[in-house]
Amino acid sequence: METNEIILRPVNLFAFIRVFHLVLLGIIFLLLAWKLSPMFILFSLAASGVAWYRFMLVRSFKYMIEPEFIRVSSGIFFKRTEQVELYRVKDYTVTQPFLHQLFKIMDLTLKTTDPENPVVLLRGIPQSNIVDVLRERVQEARQHNKIYEIN
Repeated sequence: METNEIILRPVNLFAFIRVFHLVLLGIIFLLLAWKLSPMFILFSLAASGVAWYRFMLVRSFKYMIEPEFIRVSSGIFFKRTEQVELYRVKDYTVTQPFLHQLFKIMDLTLKTTDPENPVVLLRGIPQSNIVDVLRERVQEARQHNKIYEIN
């Protein structure tokens, strides 16, 4: 049995951008420890620990796009997996702030009719033609499940 599963993860650079302020805070506290008091080392270690945890948390996201559904799993200590049927996807929005454009990263927002997950975010994924692939898979899932859209 062949599966056409596409697996996407946030890129390392996106995760680093998300925690950069904490890394900078850790460096500032380290400089304060050097200049003022060694007690600031504790704050530096705390900021660095939080930055490392947040980096790993962002990297733990895994977006699995299968022919019939999308699964989003996340978590380091507590795993969470959400699933949305593809035929429920209504709209696609690609967002690329300036930094994302520079590093060819994008955020994809999927608006769905699913009551539990009305919005599915795929953040920090590599720039690609995933929207076109998703659109085709959504159409196939709607045809397979005999779902017709009436506006």
